Amino acid sequence: MKYALIIIAFCLPAPQLAAETNQKTDQITVELNAAKTHEGSCQLIFMVTNSSAITVMKVVYEAVLFDKNGQVNRLTLFDFGSLPSQRPRVRQFAVPQMTCENLGRVLFNGASTCVGDGLDETLCDNGFLPSSRIDIEVLG
Repeated sequence: MKYALIIIAFCLPAPQLAAETNQKTDQITVELNAAKTHEGSCQLIFMVTNSSAITVMKVVYEAVLFDKNGQVNRLTLFDFGSLPSQRPRVRQFAVPQMTCENLGRVLFNGASTCVGDGLDETLCDNGFLPSSRIDIEVLG
């Protein structure tokens, strides 16, 4: 009888684990991977992965750029283009008249465009997972 209870106890968490795993696969991860100043512009390099089962044909995010003092420098749109399912992509954006040394934070307000055949449009916002590999903070 003790063994039956132990087996049941170990079996109960498995569906929860499977559900958590499924939730984590429907994400668009956006990692700020590098930033470098070039000819008076800050070049931001992002690693983007669409871990959903459906290709995102076009996604555009509204971003707010803050300087090191926390002041809003500008609002802009980052067009990440097409994001194939289960494949990482690298996207680069040049922000004119701003040095990377003066950039303190990038805030993604949300998706202004999110298109794909059979795509749940909430993926681009609800499944959005930002991060940064460098000293510039990224929020979303």
